Amino acid sequence: MVRRPSNRREASERPPENIRRLLRTDLVSFIRRSFRELSPTTTFAPSWHIAAIAWELERIRLGENRRLIINMPPRSLKSISASVAFPAFIHGHDPSCEIVCVSYAQDLAAKLHNDYRSLLTSSWYRSVFPRTMVGRKDSEAETHLTARGSRLATSVGGTLTGRGGDIIIIDDPLKPSDASSESSRTRTNEWFGSTLLSRQNDKRTAAIVIVSQRLHSNDLAGHVLENDGDSWTLLNLPAIAPRDAAIPIGRDRVHNVKHGDVLHPEREPRDVLDAIRREIGSDQFAAQYLQEPVPPGGNMFKRSWIRRYHHAPAQNEGRIIQSWDTAAKTGPQNDWSVCTTWQIINGCYYLLDVWRDKVEYPALISEAKSLAHRFNPYVVLVEDTNIGTALITELKAARVRTEPVQASQSKEARAAVVTAIFERGDVCFPDWKPWLAELEAELFAFPGGRHDDQVDSISQALTHAVRGKGGVAVSIRGYF
Repeated sequence: MVRRPSNRREASERPPENIRRLLRTDLVSFIRRSFRELSPTTTFAPSWHIAAIAWELERIRLGENRRLIINMPPRSLKSISASVAFPAFIHGHDPSCEIVCVSYAQDLAAKLHNDYRSLLTSSWYRSVFPRTMVGRKDSEAETHLTARGSRLATSVGGTLTGRGGDIIIIDDPLKPSDASSESSRTRTNEWFGSTLLSRQNDKRTAAIVIVSQRLHSNDLAGHVLENDGDSWTLLNLPAIAPRDAAIPIGRDRVHNVKHGDVLHPEREPRDVLDAIRREIGSDQFAAQYLQEPVPPGGNMFKRSWIRRYHHAPAQNEGRIIQSWDTAAKTGPQNDWSVCTTWQIINGCYYLLDVWRDKVEYPALISEAKSLAHRFNPYVVLVEDTNIGTALITELKAARVRTEPVQASQSKEARAAVVTAIFERGDVCFPDWKPWLAELEAELFAFPGGRHDDQVDSISQALTHAVRGKGGVAVSIRGYF
């Protein structure tokens, strides 16, 4: 963000009526004005994701939804939007509403509450919502309004005896440094179920909002989605879009996201995100920035089994194979087409490249031929089903050595065949590639993840290799 000189006089001026009307009716504009109040020396960088957040929060305020989870990266205006501006906006329209705001620590809860108080006492807010007035009780833990509404700031595990809320907002319930602690996660999840849920003023109409970055597969968001996911609306805003999606940003309005789109490129472009990934590691990046936490140690495949290489072997050494898992359709809910490229040397399996996309058939054929030309594989393996059958014909016509593969077992059974290769430490991944985080998120979550197309391609390639169809005895010294 860009720094600019502070202008306190501008911040305290009474806005004209048309601006006041906009601030009363449009939560996005209200969030933007709140940001200027709280960060007067920083320029607001507009983004469609603020409209997506505002739309889902407005549905909560209007009673159209009662359960909402917003998962998004750190430093993306989630707290100002959901914990500060939103309660102030609610109280502007309904100063009798009782709101409870929860964070992982009381000092964080107090900080957000003080920001809320700053909004309510600003001259522009008072001109926009003149009926909303602060009462006698006004501290960094709790503010009462003259119309009997309130905002209570507390922490996970804090005392709520005798207190309740019409809207409960949980903002970052787990401290990042506690994410690896099973006892901390369990304490947070149990407090939510045993204490917080009982604090709803009217269980028929009260609403709960959880807004956080993902930290662990069993953090509060994961726990809630696993046990009661059908009751919750999930707004998932990864820093890098893992798939095409249409995100609602208003009534009958959507923002179309394409695979690989960056959430907020004005603030965190792709090169910055790649640097963050290298700094914090793939696991933390997958959780905090991609909102896809990987189970620690993996499920069927363990992270500790993977060896790493810095420089790939020379392409003329060993044998290279490619493995295709194809998808017939390209819709948002459909599977991906995947090609993994491997170099096999002396029983060591180097993953050289991963191509993963949703494309129509002509583009798929073009990509398959391009990858074959680029790596010159000894053989290209293609699952002989649906669109894969046609791909086999096209590649053979292009004089690419292609072998059809019949999938006669379940995905889990096919993966189980190759786990021993991983466990022996014979599988080598690169230190870093742009596709590595998404691959590992899928691989280490398998079979519990949402996708398994890359795992299918890997299983197919390594099953072919262990049957004695790809290894050449060449020294691997110097590649690590």
